[in-house]
Amino acid sequence: MRNLSHKLSVARGEHPAELLFKNGRLVNVLSGEIYETNIAVEDGRVIGLGDYKGRKTIDLRGAYIAPSLIDGHFHVESSQLTAAEFARAVVPHGTGTVVIDPHEYANVLGLDGIRYVLESTNNLPLDFFIMLPSCVPATSLETAGARITADDLGLMIADKRVAGIAELMNYPGVYLGAKSELAKIAVGKGTGKAIDGHAPGLRGKNLNAYALAGVRSDHESTELEEAREKLRLGMHILLREGSTERNLASLIPLLNSHNTVNCSFATDDKLAGDLVNEGHVDHAVRESIRHGLPPMAALQIASINTARHYRLQNLGAIAPRYWADFIVFDNLKKFAVRQTYKKGVLVAEDGKYLAKNPAATPLPRGTMNLRYAVRDLEVKAIPGRRMRVIEIVPNQIVTRAISVKPKIEGRRVVADIAKDVLKLVVVERHRATGNVGVGFVRGFNLKDGALGSTVAHDAHNVVVVGTNDADICRAIQALEELQGGQVAVRQGRVTAELGLPVAGLVSNRPLEEVIERLETLNAEARALGCKLEAPFMTLSFLSLSPIPELKLTDQGLIDSSKLCKTSLFI
Repeated sequence: MRNLSHKLSVARGEHPAELLFKNGRLVNVLSGEIYETNIAVEDGRVIGLGDYKGRKTIDLRGAYIAPSLIDGHFHVESSQLTAAEFARAVVPHGTGTVVIDPHEYANVLGLDGIRYVLESTNNLPLDFFIMLPSCVPATSLETAGARITADDLGLMIADKRVAGIAELMNYPGVYLGAKSELAKIAVGKGTGKAIDGHAPGLRGKNLNAYALAGVRSDHESTELEEAREKLRLGMHILLREGSTERNLASLIPLLNSHNTVNCSFATDDKLAGDLVNEGHVDHAVRESIRHGLPPMAALQIASINTARHYRLQNLGAIAPRYWADFIVFDNLKKFAVRQTYKKGVLVAEDGKYLAKNPAATPLPRGTMNLRYAVRDLEVKAIPGRRMRVIEIVPNQIVTRAISVKPKIEGRRVVADIAKDVLKLVVVERHRATGNVGVGFVRGFNLKDGALGSTVAHDAHNVVVVGTNDADICRAIQALEELQGGQVAVRQGRVTAELGLPVAGLVSNRPLEEVIERLETLNAEARALGCKLEAPFMTLSFLSLSPIPELKLTDQGLIDSSKLCKTSLFI
């Protein structure tokens, strides 16, 4: 009470504030105005706006000052960085808060993965709020490392850093009223916390049922009318702009002065190099302005809208009682963050991270438990039959199903390099089940070698694409030796690698080294003939069984539009 009494006296102007930010142009996302004022800060909180005195004064010299940026949906594991190194990547870009779904950690490590995230995100100049993973495993058509039930979610929902229930990926289960899915929604409803959706392409009456069940948001809209329909039903639209899922330009025409309050930005999955070089939420702000969105609306979408949707108390605006989380920049239309403040402390300036990170959190247990044989990779030909092939859709995580005439050598189907039909292999890595899925994919354009990864959404088994079985096997072996990672192989030799010993998903190396190794991996992929902008991230989504249209898991080829197994041959 004494501390509050002192703050009230400062707010009344009876005592100087601890900090005074003066001569700034406040971007007030609450009133939609920009005006010159001073901002008084005490004990990390905004005390008042206006004519104040401060024991320490920071002269902004006419620069703009706005609330720091908030990402509404992100999988921190997708950056392949620990939480501390992720902070180093995004805080200089003005990010002050992220709402994360540790879905990948949970699929590998279960509740222990969520606990690891809670522990490793403490004491950083970046607030992490966690949405509890709702689909572990994502579907019954893949083998994950754990299973999380509604009862499990109930054990953690009351944590003050838990913002709600993460994306309901089993959307057919939701609109069909599956008890398991409705029980997970009930956990969120019981606390009044957010319930996130995940419904790519869902329209019409089934979408009505999905919204009726209690799902309050969606980040999977790729087409304008799909997003419009969801917005009309009261769903909060998360405008996604990640490394491979670039939906912002398609969805910007949806926005008008009446509906932007119901939208937020999300990056979902973004690689370390893209976070540093392209930006984080600040990139979405820039792109929105470039596509014609008023700067004020873009900054509201990037801050207060997200805070309100997820009920993040005292975040997302600059006003009395809010945390003093600020960004400073010089140009509204050419938006570039110059300074980032966390609770009144300068934590980044001119692209440099200034905060000190805490000691590293101990690594969780090892997760590489493989059992396979070379013969498991072979595909016996069926004369006269065509086969289903996964076709990559550039810059999207959806795929197309196509049919091709297989290339046959002896009695086996092999990769057809001339037609860009390459072999795709998924090996279960959590329980040594011996499950191996084999299919074919078009879109990588490899002329030689193989690319492999233990990042393979959502179960994160080993996934390898290659031109020949020998290099595919060498890639699997190398990933096992690394205890998780990503590799490029050519003629039996590993030519590039990044170890990911944290659950097979994340590196324990510094940001700069991770970026360098990722650049080397991408360069080697290009040397092998690949033309994809993000080859390893593209590879990681080819096992994502809930996303249409055709995917491959350790259990075989999946028709994701019907959520059922399908045959390779037609």
